[in-house]
This record gives sequence, structure tokens and C-alpha cells, in this order.
Amino acid sequence: MNRVSDAAGPSAPEQIRNVVLVGASGAGKTALFEQLVAARIPGRRAREGGDLAATLSLTAASIPSGEVTLNLLDTPGHPDFMGEVRAGLRAADAAVFVVSAADGVDEPTRLLWRECDVLGMPRAVAVTRLEQARADFESTVDGCQRAFGDAEPLALPLIVDGTVTGLLNLLRRTVTERSGGGDVDREPTTDEGELIDAQRGELIESVIEESEDEGLLERYLGGEEVDTEAVSADLRLAIATARFFPVLPTHAPNGVGVEALLELCEKGFPSPVGAAVPTVYTPAGGDFGAVTCDPAGPLVAEVVHTTTDPFVGRQSLVRVFSGTLRPDEPVHISGHLQHFASHLVDEHADHDTDDERIGPLAAPVGDETRPRSAGIAGDVVVVAKLAGAETSDTLSRKEKPALVEPWLLPNPLLPVAIHAKSKGDEDKLASALQRLVAEDVTMRLEHNAETHQLVLWAMGPAHVDQLIGTLDSRYHVAVEVEPVRTSLRETFVRPTKVQGRLVKQSGGHGQYAVCHLEIEPLERGAGIEFVDKVVGGAVPRNFIPSVEKGARHQLEKGVLAGYPVVDVRITLVDGKAHSVDSSDMAFQTAAGMALREAANDSTVAMLEPVDEVHIEVGDDAVGGVLADLRGRRGQVHGTEPAEVAGRTVIHAEVPAHELARYPVDLRSVSHGTGSFTRSFVRYDYMPPALARELTAP
Repeated sequence: MNRVSDAAGPSAPEQIRNVVLVGASGAGKTALFEQLVAARIPGRRAREGGDLAATLSLTAASIPSGEVTLNLLDTPGHPDFMGEVRAGLRAADAAVFVVSAADGVDEPTRLLWRECDVLGMPRAVAVTRLEQARADFESTVDGCQRAFGDAEPLALPLIVDGTVTGLLNLLRRTVTERSGGGDVDREPTTDEGELIDAQRGELIESVIEESEDEGLLERYLGGEEVDTEAVSADLRLAIATARFFPVLPTHAPNGVGVEALLELCEKGFPSPVGAAVPTVYTPAGGDFGAVTCDPAGPLVAEVVHTTTDPFVGRQSLVRVFSGTLRPDEPVHISGHLQHFASHLVDEHADHDTDDERIGPLAAPVGDETRPRSAGIAGDVVVVAKLAGAETSDTLSRKEKPALVEPWLLPNPLLPVAIHAKSKGDEDKLASALQRLVAEDVTMRLEHNAETHQLVLWAMGPAHVDQLIGTLDSRYHVAVEVEPVRTSLRETFVRPTKVQGRLVKQSGGHGQYAVCHLEIEPLERGAGIEFVDKVVGGAVPRNFIPSVEKGARHQLEKGVLAGYPVVDVRITLVDGKAHSVDSSDMAFQTAAGMALREAANDSTVAMLEPVDEVHIEVGDDAVGGVLADLRGRRGQVHGTEPAEVAGRTVIHAEVPAHELARYPVDLRSVSHGTGSFTRSFVRYDYMPPALARELTAP
């Protein structure tokens, strides 16, 4: 990041507004974000097109806007980066949903709206892409009302010869035109006035219904002219308390609607003082006490995003919930993802440290920063060189350590095996991956000891591409992708009798061991049993443990295709020994030889891991998902209504091999509405043809 001149920053939480932009990919969030920032930062020009890396990551800008400091956060629209969206929601106190007038509201946006509804977060809608041929503002508003509820437009787009030139302001009954890089207000023409009046009454009624003045609606319906300022005050209160959701048309290329949206953020959205604070514990899980947005209170802050800059090192975007963050002061860092997460987060081991000092503070402005002397409660700041903190970690004082319950973390479910292209990059790859894990809590690494693969678990193909691209561009490590191998098991499927015979004479001390084994299959999950039925001392007692050790060692290595053998009983029934040439190693070797001799396609079968999956989809996608599961050899155990209306949960068991690309395929078959969880349940028989395909040399 580049550093520019100092920014004073807010002096009280009441002067702060934290707003996040969310919406579907291609809706125009980043273009709108750039225009909002450029409108308040002198000399800054909105970048066209945007940086691809920025569009796939959480980006923040702290900008002076009227009497407040507006911390604006831009989130990715691609579904692979939902973790970044939820991090943005954690940092913000209000959300602007960006909806394309050409595409309308998609199902993932509906689901995200419901998440915000559960949080009680104030929301507004910015309608974009109005210049496109298939764009329809009225239809888009209707779609928002069906999807979101009480969403009403505050303005209508003024479109002249296919170009968006301004806004028709419904409440003020004025026209705002974009001219010479600025906004100019004027009285509406007759036709414009008729358009305004056709919808103004509905807006005023909707606002008055939320008014604390219970008689205002009756007086208005009785013909009394209402005071615009009074209605505006009621409107701001309804927006701030998430009882009314305004819709604004915007056109980022020429700045139409930008000032109106900034004014909404300044005057309509609440300060952090009135926002909900996430649950806070002590690191041991105890009661931390009440946390309020007070700069003089105990320090409670959370790392919501982490990046590594090649010039200045690690950069942590931090939301301060309580207290004041100052440079060069020691902080306690707590990270306990393993306690809160519903899935494996082995790379993020629980940690607590007291010896970390806060580095330089700054206000983010996209890819630039402005130095700050402090970060007060409610603010969002960048902390440099916070080496011991990962994304979602809590910062607090050593004297009163805290632990903020992290936001909902999506589970990475797409596995990709990678390896360094060159031998010299292997050490660099390990170091680079450690840094990426600290930045991104939606990726997971697995070092599979059985398949000897390094498996990167990601949210989807775009996430994989981003991670591999970062390894190359930032850390200069080139990697190659290879198919993920399934961890299989072998088992005997019918009783078998076999002899293991080792007889070697080389002129000196020889090797002699004979053992007769009976092998029986056991039920799934029974494990390995070893039984001694030798009579008459055919195998001396001191060599019987050698036979068991040799057998168990061979079972671990596999007997047919090199995978561990499970669920069998090995019984030693007879054998022979030599008084001189028999030894511990000879009987171990003979036992292994016996098991290998017994193994063939008729006696041994391959087992594959089977996962229990719970899939949530929209009701209209259930049929397609069920058909897809049948094609994956899945066993459906039932369906039930989800907690959210219009959605269904499907319970099934599916071989893990069939789930390798399931995050991608589910997204396709469910039209983006599906999500799922998976967990290992057991090993079961694999079809012989598939087993031969996967175990072929």
C-alpha cells in the first residue's frame, strides 16, 4: 500500500459510519465504490475496470463525508469469496446491496439479505447498470420488494436518450441532474412531476407507517400536507433501525446517485454507538462483561482481513469495538477458531500471546493508507506489522484479555492437490502457504500421509486460481495441480488359509520360519484381531509376538494395492521353527509373506470412504439435486424443510471420491442456491471396475 498525507480521523464514535457494499458478481459494486471514494477524496480519480485482485478481496476506504468519517468496504460478488463478504459484514454496521437493473436479484443475494435480517443490520439498495438495453428500474424495484420486503425507491432515474443523467427525488419533489462533474437541483417539468407524484404518495405512506407519531398517517390520509423535514426525520429513523429499506438508482460511470447514496450513509445509517456488538468472552471461555462502543472502555478489537505487502509486510484490517488502539502499545492476541468453527481448522491452532506490539496505524483508502494516531471504538483501521495475528483474531489488553466470537466461517470443500514445480521451491512453498493460511480463514491445508499429497481445500475454482496466482505473483512460487487421490482401504472378503515360509541357507547363520495363518473378514469397523491357536509348541512362545508384529506391519502397508488393510482376524494355527536359524525377524518376514500370498482379486476388495452430506437448496432445485446424487452412487436418507422458507435440506451418504468436484457441480445444478456440509462416516465396498481404475499403476 502507498502512504499519503495524514488524516485526522474521527474524535468520537458518533462521527463514524461503517458501511459494506454487497451483491452479485457483475452488479457494479467496485465501480460504485470507486466513485463514492473519489467523490470525497480530493484529487482521487475513480479507476475504471478495477484491479482483478481487488474485486476478489475485501477492500476498505476511510473517507471524510460531511460531518462523519465513512468507512466503506467493498466485497467480492463471486460466491467463492463468501468469507470475505462475511468479514465485511462483521466490520460494518450497515449494508448497501448493489443490484443490477439488467439482472435483478439472484438467490445468493436473497440469502445474504436474510443473514443481515437475522443480524438486524440496516440496509439499502443501490440499483446499477441502468444504461443496459434490458435494464428496467421499475421491474428491479418490484423484484427487490418480493425478495426483501419493505424496499421503496427514494428516487427515480432520469434517462435521456438512453443515458442516465440524473435523479427524480420523490421526497423533496426535485430533479437532480449531473452536470460538469457535479449535481445541480432544479424544479421538475410537468411530465417529471407526474412521474414523481405517481410514486411519492406510496413512499410517504410507507415512511409514515413507521413513524412514532401514531396520528400522522391518519392526518395525511385525511388530506393534511405533511412536513417534508418531519417525514425525512422519520425516514432516517426507520432506516437506522432496519424497519425501512430505501432504493436508490445510481450510475457509476458519470456519478449519478453517488451524492444521494453518500448522504444516505451519512444521515440514514447508524453510528457504531447504536450497533450490536458480537459476543465477547475471556480466552478461557468465561464472561468478559458488558462491551459498549466507548473509547475509554476495555480494548476489544478484531482482525477482519489480512494481507501481506511485499514492501511493508503484513497489513491487518481491524475493527475496534471498544477502547482505543494506539501504536507501539502491547496487546494480547487471542485466536480460538478450533473452539468455534464447525469444521477442521487445524492450521489455525488456538493461540494466546501477550508480547505483540501494535505497529503504525493508518486509515485505508483502497490501495493507499493515511497515517492515524489512534483507532477509537467504532473505527476501522489498518495495523502494520502485526506478525502474530491472523484473520479473526482478537486484540485486547494483557490486563483484561478478550476473545470475540468469530463470524460465520464457510467451510472450504473443494480439494486440489498441489506440488512445487521445482525442487528448490518446496521450502518456499511451505513458507508461502503458512502466510496465506494466516490471511485466509476460508482455505485449509491437508498433508495426507497416506497419499503423500499436499491438498489445498478451497471455496471453489476461482478461489483456487486466486491462491495459486498469489503464490506465483507475491511469493514467486510456481505450483502444479494434480488429481486428488482417495485414501482407500483393503479388506479380505472371504476366509483364506495360507502358509508363510522363509527358508534361507547361506553357508553361515540362516533364516528359518514357517507359519500357517487363517484369515477371516470381520464386519466394518471391527479393526484388526490377532488370535494364537498354536498347540504343542510348533511355534515357540517367544516367536508368536513376532508373527503378530509382522502381520500387523504388512496389513498397514497393504497386501494388494498398497492401502492399509482393515477389519480382519488373523489366526496363527501352526508353524515350524529351527533351533538355530529361527529369529524374531524371520517370523515377522514369514507372516508378511503369508498375507501377500493370500491376497488376490478374489480374496481382497477395496474399500472407499463414504461421507455423510447435508445439502440445503431452494425447493425448485430439489429434483435436480436428487438426480445428481443418484449419479454419484449416493444414498438419500430423507429430506426436510430448512429453517428458511422455500428451502429444503437433503440428507444423504455419498462416496468421498464422488464429492471431489461437488461444490462446483452443486452450484450449477442448484443455480447457485445450494450449500452443503460433509463428514466422514465409514468405509464401504468400492465397485471393482472403479477400484481397478484408481489402483492401476
